[in-house]
Amino acid sequence: MNDIISFLQTVDTPTVCNAIELLDVRPGSENFTSNAVKCLYPELGPMVGYAVTAQMETVTKMEPRDAEITMQFYEAIEASPKPVVLVLQEIGGYREFASHSGDVMTTLVKNFGAVGLVTDCNVRDFNEVRALGFHTFAAGVSPSHVHCRIARVGVSVQIHGMTVRPGDIIHGDINGLVQVPFERIDDLPDKIAEVRNSEKELMERVNQGGFTLDDLRKILLRGKE
Repeated sequence: MNDIISFLQTVDTPTVCNAIELLDVRPGSENFTSNAVKCLYPELGPMVGYAVTAQMETVTKMEPRDAEITMQFYEAIEASPKPVVLVLQEIGGYREFASHSGDVMTTLVKNFGAVGLVTDCNVRDFNEVRALGFHTFAAGVSPSHVHCRIARVGVSVQIHGMTVRPGDIIHGDINGLVQVPFERIDDLPDKIAEVRNSEKELMERVNQGGFTLDDLRKILLRGKE
């Protein structure tokens, strides 16, 4: 599996999405994020890792903080296959004010093997986290951590259209995020090569000049006549 992770670090997320469609293991409309989640540090390139999930309550106070649950979060990071991507879902009532992570938490989770974070709300300490080289996908930034309680660890979460379960492989870049299915994952590199070759062939043919609608029709109908 380490070879797959290393390979996926060299591939952009749209190409991964196209290749997943070719695997024919789920509809192409499933398990990627909307534009509500932004890649805050695109210069870091693709992010790939195994999900450690948690639900957070940040502004409201349905329950008091529980140090044991907080420890479960860090223990889950250490116990997970590496690299780790944290996937955090806000369950409080004011997501637009909520901030799930800053430079202190980033320093801690990096120490235990995390390379990135995905959240459906905000983060803070933008420049400090950038300096740490930590992949971050969020709705935006917010200055205060407010109450910030880890409510549950190791549960399925929903991040703007993408369902994530503990241990799922997450891939993301400037284009967004996708959950990579384990079904037929060994075939994924071949499907990625198929996507790349097909796109390269078409673009080279167009860029040669003289490309006509008849040429396009022949490509689109290839194998259907």
